[in-house]
Amino acid sequence: MTGPDLELPATVAVRSLLPSLAPAEQRVGRAVLDDPSAVAHLSITALAQRCGTSEATVVRFSRNVGFDGYPALRIALASEAGRSAAEGRSSVGLDVLPEDTLGQVVEKVGAADTRAIADTVANLDIAALARAIEVVRGARRIEIHGIGASGLVATDLEQKLRRIGIAASACTDRHAALTSAAMLAPEDVVIALSHSGETSDVIDPLEQAAAREATSIAITNFRRSSLAQVADVVLTTAVHESVYRSGAIASRVAQLTIVDCLFVGVAREDHDGTLAALDRTYLAVRPTRRDATPGGAR
Repeated sequence: MTGPDLELPATVAVRSLLPSLAPAEQRVGRAVLDDPSAVAHLSITALAQRCGTSEATVVRFSRNVGFDGYPALRIALASEAGRSAAEGRSSVGLDVLPEDTLGQVVEKVGAADTRAIADTVANLDIAALARAIEVVRGARRIEIHGIGASGLVATDLEQKLRRIGIAASACTDRHAALTSAAMLAPEDVVIALSHSGETSDVIDPLEQAAAREATSIAITNFRRSSLAQVADVVLTTAVHESVYRSGAIASRVAQLTIVDCLFVGVAREDHDGTLAALDRTYLAVRPTRRDATPGGAR
């Protein structure tokens, strides 16, 4: 791959950039994502015919997702398919079908979640994560914005940070996020979560925060999304959403993975202080547990 983007697996790069491509290029991208190993064996003419477009569009698509041309994309797809086979996982077949048994549904859901976590971890920008940890640790105040399923992740991070003594507040309502962002200052930080990166209820407050010169961190699946364009730091998930999972399940699991990495990265910078804070907060809620045994899970 060339250009400023990370060295991502081909399918992860295509999925991340798909919404930003022209319609004809999107058709090529969907063909790649539907069956990457098959596309790896297609000539440029065959792929163009399959997608109802031109060879020039296939070349343009390949370059727009970070490759020197279609041959380089084919090599990357073949290599990725080989790695998937070696790891015992298929590149297709995770979509839940109406004829699937309940056992097959459980297997596919588990496989999709496992892949979402593995791909997100493998392709996480460590330098961006380090920067996010740095600004969170130095913030006077931290706001976390998310709507719907992303709101659940925002609340989870709020609770985690509060447990170690860091002032954080989750906003899962547009009006609350807008009014709160209007009161931010340059020493504050906003963390905004949106799988698509196109949710105005999250983008608008982030723009408000930017106007107040607060530092912003975006967690999204699409590196060229509107949310990513506004943020100072971008952390991306790597999720394939199937027909029953759009914007809710696998994306939430992947977001939680990034949130956990961020939290642990922040916590380890003050190891002794973190342990002391966790002990104090654990002792505060211990009387509420019927099985309040020493050393029990927090």
